[in-house]
Amino acid sequence: MDAEKSSSSSFEDLSNINEQERAEMNSQQPEPSEPTPSTSKEEPKEEYMDILGNGTLLKKVLQEGTDERPEGRDIAVINFTGRLEDGTIVEQEQGMVVQIDDVEVVQGLDMTLKLMNVGERAEVIVDARFAYGDQGYKNEDHPERSVPPNAKITYTVELVSSKEESDLESKTYAARKDIGNKKRLRGNFWMKRQEYNLAIQSYRRALEYLDESEGGITKPTADGEAEPTNADLQELLEDRMKVYNNLALAQLKIGANDAALKSVDHVLQCQPSNTKALFRKGKILHAKGETKEAIAFLQKAATLDEDDKLIQSELSKMILKSKREARNEKDLYQKMLGHAQKLEQKQKAAPVAQNQEASKVKTAR
Repeated sequence: MDAEKSSSSSFEDLSNINEQERAEMNSQQPEPSEPTPSTSKEEPKEEYMDILGNGTLLKKVLQEGTDERPEGRDIAVINFTGRLEDGTIVEQEQGMVVQIDDVEVVQGLDMTLKLMNVGERAEVIVDARFAYGDQGYKNEDHPERSVPPNAKITYTVELVSSKEESDLESKTYAARKDIGNKKRLRGNFWMKRQEYNLAIQSYRRALEYLDESEGGITKPTADGEAEPTNADLQELLEDRMKVYNNLALAQLKIGANDAALKSVDHVLQCQPSNTKALFRKGKILHAKGETKEAIAFLQKAATLDEDDKLIQSELSKMILKSKREARNEKDLYQKMLGHAQKLEQKQKAAPVAQNQEASKVKTAR
């Protein structure tokens, strides 16, 4: 087992937040095959709104909607197509369910959704910074839809519907597990792209759904669903530990060592022999300059998984570093001791020299 291997981090659109949510949304709105044509008598606005004031995120209304706008954390259904500047289609989704502000689509599009009305169609020009950045995006399943580095993307997006998310406490065990794991996978997507702050955001949201300590997840629901079994709760614990482990790594990557330590301790409190958590804690302590303590955790991890070459390699490096530090400390101590001895000898020699000089003066007289 490789301590640094994460679960699948392929691009997850999170389009199926859960079957119950989708069924409710679909019962309220027809599922369009293409963005619906404008039926509004009001002329669409032709000018672009400069959302951020620096030209990196522009929005133009193509079809007016209602007066209803979504808010953060609302569940929205959207249709969209994303094109490169040469017209190549790189993204296309119909009836995609997203939770606003949870970066389940590119940042630029996520930020724009709150500025749209239900039923509105808009053109959104997203600078690379708020799309796929200088890395671009390699689409493994459809290479022809890969996004090159530093690419600006123009989206045609329709906000089909939006509704407030139901209370967390009212969600079934299965729904919370499903949503939490989809957000975990989205966090893995951002981790793979080394966009650690976005990964942290996704992981923290995942924990809200995977934490059984808050009401609702261990109680029967209104529709009479059975209370989760101990096996169900154990599965939920396993999922939560995965999130905390990955969260700790993301926090370590941005230098938030104290926060990372708290995250990994959540894992070790429940699973003291979790090899990945022991390895991560060793890395975190090392980053904090606590090399001896770090070695102790890596040694325990290495004992539990003797075949993990990464753990063995890191442990060897830290032991070597610790010996080097000890040797340097010893050399420094010896230098300081030698300096102190020389100073002491000099101080002892001073009175003798003074007495000899005084004797010479008396003899001369």
